Amino acid sequence: MNKPVRQPRRALHGVILLDKPLGLSSNDALQKVRRLMRAEKAGHTGTLDPLATGLLPLCFGAATKFSQVSLDADKAYRATLKLGQTTTTGDAEGEILQTRVVSADMTSPERLQAACEAHSGEIDQVPPMYSALKHNGRALYEYAREGVDIEREARRVTIHRIDIVSVDNEVVVIDVVCSKGTYIRTLAQDMGEYLGCGAHLIGLRRTASGGVTLDGAITLEALQAMSEPERDALLKPADVLLSDWPEITLVESEAARFLTGLRRRVKMADCPQIRVYGPHPARPDDPESKVLLGSAHIKGGELIATRLLSPDEVQGLVQQANLAAKELSVDERRDAAAAA
Repeated sequence: MNKPVRQPRRALHGVILLDKPLGLSSNDALQKVRRLMRAEKAGHTGTLDPLATGLLPLCFGAATKFSQVSLDADKAYRATLKLGQTTTTGDAEGEILQTRVVSADMTSPERLQAACEAHSGEIDQVPPMYSALKHNGRALYEYAREGVDIEREARRVTIHRIDIVSVDNEVVVIDVVCSKGTYIRTLAQDMGEYLGCGAHLIGLRRTASGGVTLDGAITLEALQAMSEPERDALLKPADVLLSDWPEITLVESEAARFLTGLRRRVKMADCPQIRVYGPHPARPDDPESKVLLGSAHIKGGELIATRLLSPDEVQGLVQQANLAAKELSVDERRDAAAAA
């Protein structure tokens, strides 16, 4: 039996915003999309549990240098809680530990709002045993499956906001905006204990990561049904993960020095993170045409590089942008001809 021909890999630069399906790990999703895109270099921006769906930015080529930005960014989730039951895992995968009555006053607007407020702001959260955190080189969930409970230190996280979306008897849907490292399963359990009835998580959907949202995200099924040019057209620019950062564009001579790692003097206030651009090689006098060089921070009037793209990566971004512009121009001419 003949083996399928392996498709050659290619250099791609950018981000696919994947709407991850239920039951698929983040790495499995990455590998499936990487094969579809035939990408040489790829990485995801943080684990999303198999039982969770929603936003999973996938980075290719130059964009992989900024995956840590999304890892460190605040996240937004829509979580569905089942009141009255606790489980071994804190979610629907585990065995039921305890069932308690959910009284009407526990789901009153006032009581639910109080639970949200009690778990907002900076809080200490104990990571669940069923997590990928390591203890002596092994994931905690491995110990949990063996019936071994490991003492875990509480970690400080920030819950920026919890909003009640809907209440249907014992099922409560909430929107959560939180810092990295927050376990929504643990939040669900803690809110259940605050209400006095216990709870576990039965649904979780990530809706945002930093400045990126589900707007423009594509499902794996839809991606698989597309042609390669259609998939390529979905690639967001490599700097989409930095979209909520301030920016600076350097003149050609300063851009070349910045790419060597040299610090540059700038008339700007201190800034912990900033995206840095240079002029487009083919259109250096056009202020609207620019190319990403990397990220930096400003301290004491100096622009200090944090992540630099290589000359090959910068050239790849330019070529990819030129190709996208050419394809857009062809499409526009085709549409104009059809309308005539």
